[in-house]
Amino acid sequence: MEIIKNIRKNTILILLITLLVLVLVLKEDFASTINALKNMDYKYLLLAVFVFFLSIILKGIVSYKVVNEKEKYSLKEAIKHSVIVQFFNGITPFSTGGQPMEVYMLKEHGIRISQGTNFIMQNFIFYQVALVLFGLFAVIYNAKFHLFQNSPILRNLVLLGFLINTLVAVFLFILAFSKKVTSYIIYHGINILSKLKVIKNKEEAKERWKDRITEFHKSTQDLKQKKLLAIVGVLLNLLSLACFYLVPLFIVYSLGDFKSLTMAKSMVTSAYVLIVGSFVPIPGASGGIEYGFLSFFHSFLSSGVTSAVLLVWRFITYYLPMIIGAIVFNMDEGSKKRCE
Repeated sequence: MEIIKNIRKNTILILLITLLVLVLVLKEDFASTINALKNMDYKYLLLAVFVFFLSIILKGIVSYKVVNEKEKYSLKEAIKHSVIVQFFNGITPFSTGGQPMEVYMLKEHGIRISQGTNFIMQNFIFYQVALVLFGLFAVIYNAKFHLFQNSPILRNLVLLGFLINTLVAVFLFILAFSKKVTSYIIYHGINILSKLKVIKNKEEAKERWKDRITEFHKSTQDLKQKKLLAIVGVLLNLLSLACFYLVPLFIVYSLGDFKSLTMAKSMVTSAYVLIVGSFVPIPGASGGIEYGFLSFFHSFLSSGVTSAVLLVWRFITYYLPMIIGAIVFNMDEGSKKRCE
């Protein structure tokens, strides 16, 4: 029941923020925004929806390959889990709810929690490496072509986000080669935070992190024996990110505009928007992600068109998968057990 209460509370918060964002977006250029929405070509909108859900399917394929227990976990189940994860990521700050739920869903297929956690960690490593590679491409592309000259603050936020993602990836590789070094960094950090009164129970925190370090280390050690899986996992995550980043391109195409946005610009700008959104501690990064979208895409599109594209993009990439994920979750036989 606690999960249900949290879902309801976060859903109300999301609805309130959505209404506020709608007011702020539409008040800029209401007539042009509505006119653009009315004249969209639905063929390209359907294509935008297709590439987005293709990105989710690709994530499901990665999970299926990582688990690699066909008698327990089918490709269909993996894709279903990927859809449900969208719902729990959407209703939790920093998208933290999806991974724990995925571990419990794997448990229902006869996969131990420790083993499921191991699989999720491997999947996270693949995604993180892909995210850094895409971020590197975006930063280099913008440095060469100067796409966002009027957004210095946002550019700096993007660089900070890219550095944070890179540090996370570097940390994962350190963990792969030296559990001792990682333990030293974590425990030293806990000691500092304890002195600053951020952490109340130092020993309890160390014990908690001891288990996490062990799981991470086991995941990375397993990957050393699965080099082909690692390559395939990173490539599929790159394809998944590319599909996600191309959604705005097809929405712009639906307006009959085939010149303002290229594939490269769409992917780079979307990558920048998502990095800015990662700093917002609200479910769905609501508010921050809309601000980033309007600021970055306004470099190529007029005010009313940018607002229209934002509204459709936000519905396709956030609200629609949450709605479908909630429906799939409630139809799933194990959903009631998970909520108890």
